[in-house]
Amino acid sequence: MTAPADDPSPVALSDRPGRRRAPASPIDPGSVLAAIPHPVVVVDPSLVIWYVNLAAQQFFDAGEGGLIGQPLAQIIPSDSPLTAMVTQCLSGNRSLSDYSVALETPKIAGRVVTATVAPMGDPPTHGAMTLQPISIARRIDNQLSHRNAARSVTAMAAVMAHEVKNPLSGIRGAAQLLEQSVGQPDRELTRLICDEADRIVALVDRMDAFSTDRSPRREGVNIHAVLEHVRRLAQSGFASGIRFTERYDPSLPPAHAHRDQLIQVFLNLVKNAAEAVPPSGGDIVLSTAYQRGVSIAVSGTNRRLQLPLLVSIQDNGPGIPDDLHDHLFDPFVGTKPSGSGLGLALVAKIIGDHGGIIGFETRPGRTVMKVSLPIHHAAPTADEEVPA
Repeated sequence: MTAPADDPSPVALSDRPGRRRAPASPIDPGSVLAAIPHPVVVVDPSLVIWYVNLAAQQFFDAGEGGLIGQPLAQIIPSDSPLTAMVTQCLSGNRSLSDYSVALETPKIAGRVVTATVAPMGDPPTHGAMTLQPISIARRIDNQLSHRNAARSVTAMAAVMAHEVKNPLSGIRGAAQLLEQSVGQPDRELTRLICDEADRIVALVDRMDAFSTDRSPRREGVNIHAVLEHVRRLAQSGFASGIRFTERYDPSLPPAHAHRDQLIQVFLNLVKNAAEAVPPSGGDIVLSTAYQRGVSIAVSGTNRRLQLPLLVSIQDNGPGIPDDLHDHLFDPFVGTKPSGSGLGLALVAKIIGDHGGIIGFETRPGRTVMKVSLPIHHAAPTADEEVPA
């Protein structure tokens, strides 16, 4: 028996000209949410958590079992603008967005995020909240400022090397000649002149590190071998009484870098951390991770450089003063009375020369310096096809 023409059965619909049945998707919707690199949290009208993706679990430092079924106030303070956004979204059936929202909890400390909340269902039965941390964007913006500051020091170093070191050499020579013809009381003054001239020359030599424009030869570097070398140097000297903890991702690929310069960078950062920790009970944590979706534009081209390697150095010191946050990597800025303020500026220049970015997170009792670096891609052989 033939089905009537107006039979809305699936067979009749699929046989009509111009109509195609949508193919069954092999992708589980849950896996799509899990693959999103930004935290996604789904809550019901009573503000109870129904779903969290992997990025949200990492962001809030808690597992799925410890979040699902719990009130939203467990991970976001009830007086936070995000809580009000979820309530307004569900009551008004409309999407809401807010930029640069400060989010602070005991677990994640202070973070700044861009938040979007959208209703789910008609009428809405749940709300989906997406958080996009903007610390990476700020680190990239800050890195551009660091490079500009490094260029200024580069020009200054070139001038000082020529215009300052030569006169200092003459002053020091004259003081040594005077030392031979004066009495003992005056020799102390000539020795003071020589010592101060030597100190200024040492400062100019440190600044001379900024004046080189030659890019060092980079190759595949095992970042964990570099960190282990730095740790051994530190524990055998300035950090002998400090406890080190290592949290390494053993699956990381090699970094595209210059090994000696990376040692210089991380030795400087570890030394700063060692000087910041308390005299007793000092802790330094060295960690590595693979981060997706972090890239910067390459100047003069239309391509982007991926920066998936993340190296973090954490200490339990008092934190960085608020007035230094925006200028920490600028030349002649520092917290040590006896320092020259060039250490972190040189670190920022070296990381910038590698195409990486550096930033930090700080609060009393916890400061983390974060360095993002590119990975090394081996050059293809003559028999290998070069991808477009």
